[in-house]
Amino acid sequence: MQIYRPQLTSVLSITHRASGVWLALGAFALVGWLIAVVQGGHTYATLESLMGSWIGHVLLFSWTLALFYHLCNGIRHLAWDLDYGFELRNIYLSGWCVVMTSVLLTGATWAIALSMGA
Repeated sequence: MQIYRPQLTSVLSITHRASGVWLALGAFALVGWLIAVVQGGHTYATLESLMGSWIGHVLLFSWTLALFYHLCNGIRHLAWDLDYGFELRNIYLSGWCVVMTSVLLTGATWAIALSMGA
C-alpha cells in the first residue's frame, strides 16, 4: 500500500459513492426541514438559525457540491452505458470535466443565492 498512487478514475469512483451517501443524509435533513416548516414557530426558528450559522452554510455548500458532482458524474456514467467515452484519454478528460463543471455550478449557484440575499 505504500507505493500505491491514487488515480483520477479511482478517486472519482469513490467520491461518487461518498456523494451519494452524503446526498441521502441531506434528504433526511430536507425532511427535517419540511417537518419544521409544518410545525412552524419555535421549531422552524431554531432550524433556521442553525442553517444560517457558519456550520449550516458549510453543510448546505457541501450538499450543493455533492448534488452537482453526483449529477455530472452520473451523466458521465450514462454516456459510458451508451458506450461513449471509453478511450483512456476521454476517461480522464471527462473526469476533469466533471470536477470543473461541479465546482463551477456550485459557485454559480451560491453566487446567485448570495446576491439574492439568501
